Amino acid sequence: MTEIPEPTPVPSVMETADCPAPEAPAYRPPPKTLVREYFEQALVTVVMALFLMTFIAQAVQVPTGSMQNNIHIGDHLFVNKFVFGEPTPWLRGLLPTREIRRGDIIVFKYPLDPQTNYVKRVVGLPGDSIRINGTKIIVNNEELPEKRVVIRLMGSDYSAHPVVRTEAVPSGAAYTVYYDDREHDPEDDEFSSAGYGVREPAIVPPDSYFVLGDNRDNSQDSRYWGFVPRSNIVGRALYVYWSYNPQNPADDDPENEEEPARQPNPVIRFFRYTNWARTGTAIK
Repeated sequence: MTEIPEPTPVPSVMETADCPAPEAPAYRPPPKTLVREYFEQALVTVVMALFLMTFIAQAVQVPTGSMQNNIHIGDHLFVNKFVFGEPTPWLRGLLPTREIRRGDIIVFKYPLDPQTNYVKRVVGLPGDSIRINGTKIIVNNEELPEKRVVIRLMGSDYSAHPVVRTEAVPSGAAYTVYYDDREHDPEDDEFSSAGYGVREPAIVPPDSYFVLGDNRDNSQDSRYWGFVPRSNIVGRALYVYWSYNPQNPADDDPENEEEPARQPNPVIRFFRYTNWARTGTAIK
């Protein structure tokens, strides 16, 4: 019996060499709406901002004159939160950290009201003996070298006070402090009622620091309320990113009958009362 060969399949028109079969279309997700794009960008921005504010940096405003003239009223500061290492120990391997040093300007939670941030300078480290004699700071029985400048206190609204004179700079002075232009009699000092380090030496406890404002005649600091616990310290003040004080009488325009704070146009207020020369000023 003769076998009948199976018929050879004829390729379809779509499978010929001249016309190959089309590939399956690739999957394409539906296009994002404009609202979704804005939402995702905003979410990433918020997450990054929260990370920076929690571990890296923080912005603070200076509302008082306790650090004049090194820090002006109205200065807005960036604070390095990781440099001292303690609040974020897991970042030590990634970011440079160091111990708190004498002379550092720190931002910390006020011990009597932790909801309020203060800015002061560290003059006493754990274990130090601190004694204040007029304008002299005695640390461990030796005078702390400071550059002293005499100013004329003009009022609580002034961003900075005029300089009267600069005293002889002692060897080793690394920063400047300011005193009112009056006599500072060690036996009749206005801080004699303070409870820490004025009449008798104060010993700084472990994990604590003795801090003073650079405007020594206009500062509520460790002389009055004691020491700053290590756990209260937020970080080190770095630089001024903006300075704005519409209350500064030195900026008043005598031809303008309106008070500076009552200028009706916020744009004019912004440009007029921003101290542009302070932008980028390093805090020392």
